[in-house]
Amino acid sequence: AYIDDMHELPGTLHAALILSPVAHGRLKSVDMSAALAMPGVIRIVLAKDIPGHNEVGPILHGELLFAQDIVDFRGCVIGAVAAETMAQAVKAAHAVKLDIEPLSAVLDVEAAHAAKSYVQPSQTVAEGDVAAGFAAAVRIFTGKQIIGGQDHFYLETHIAYAIPGEDDDMLVHSSTQHPTEVQHHVAGVLGVPASKVECQIRRMGGGFGGKESQPTIIAAAAALLAKYTRRPVKLRLRRRDDMTATGKRHHMVANWKAGIDSKGRITALDVEYLAGAGNTPDLTGPVIARALCHTDNAYFIPNAHFIGHACKTNTVSNTAFRGFGGPQGVITIEAIMDTIAREAGIDPNELR
Repeated sequence: AYIDDMHELPGTLHAALILSPVAHGRLKSVDMSAALAMPGVIRIVLAKDIPGHNEVGPILHGELLFAQDIVDFRGCVIGAVAAETMAQAVKAAHAVKLDIEPLSAVLDVEAAHAAKSYVQPSQTVAEGDVAAGFAAAVRIFTGKQIIGGQDHFYLETHIAYAIPGEDDDMLVHSSTQHPTEVQHHVAGVLGVPASKVECQIRRMGGGFGGKESQPTIIAAAAALLAKYTRRPVKLRLRRRDDMTATGKRHHMVANWKAGIDSKGRITALDVEYLAGAGNTPDLTGPVIARALCHTDNAYFIPNAHFIGHACKTNTVSNTAFRGFGGPQGVITIEAIMDTIAREAGIDPNELR
């Protein structure tokens, strides 16, 4: 039994998220009157209703549960609606009127890099003397590797079932890879000690990293609605909303330069990664670190310089994904090896 298969307690409400329809803008006002008047709608919560901290960052602070003044990607969570049925909650979420003043949006990692727009400092892995390695090379190659993103597409979308207890206790059934983090952030949002929150997870219908840091958003929103209504609240994202509001594998652009000696061995390699962090850091730092450490893969490269930039864009905040940066590093060096083999006329297996 997955969370959506659990027998619902009497009085259970269903929730839906209010999402920004624009990539970047100033949130001037939220008009809930039409939504609150709709059949079955019980409660709507926004940032102003959070009694604790408006914070769900897995590592760094400053990652908000609900947007306050600025929305910075299409799908940014502004609030949540609780209603008697899921259909009523979804309909009401779409009926909330958002007054957003559009701002210019950065949607591309290369544009972000040109503007030096990053969510955190760049990281470097280096070995040997790259300049000397290129000076000794008999031939130099350059290229660009474009690595696309990927959605986790777990069969069970993000879901949480929050059940209020006595004395501010909260039981949260969460589809998460990190129940301790869900406990910690739900408590922070509710403004109660962590001992007041119990997080249970028996099984997930897939995770692959997508449920490592971001289930806190779903669980905290459900728990906040449960706190105010004093009724159990289930928040299950529709597939469309799950893919819009939650992060993916980090897409990257790798610009590289490689030098080889007369036998085809690499004498120097310089790789620059432009990683699509999205609007917040989330787990981008560790993902970049792993990409850098996997860039040499199975090969000995005596002179190397690898750098990764965490590019801030007005897109969904990317997150952990199976491989966690390793696949991006591996495919980059393998593409480099293939390019050298093809252009130098060397058998790819001999080169490797």
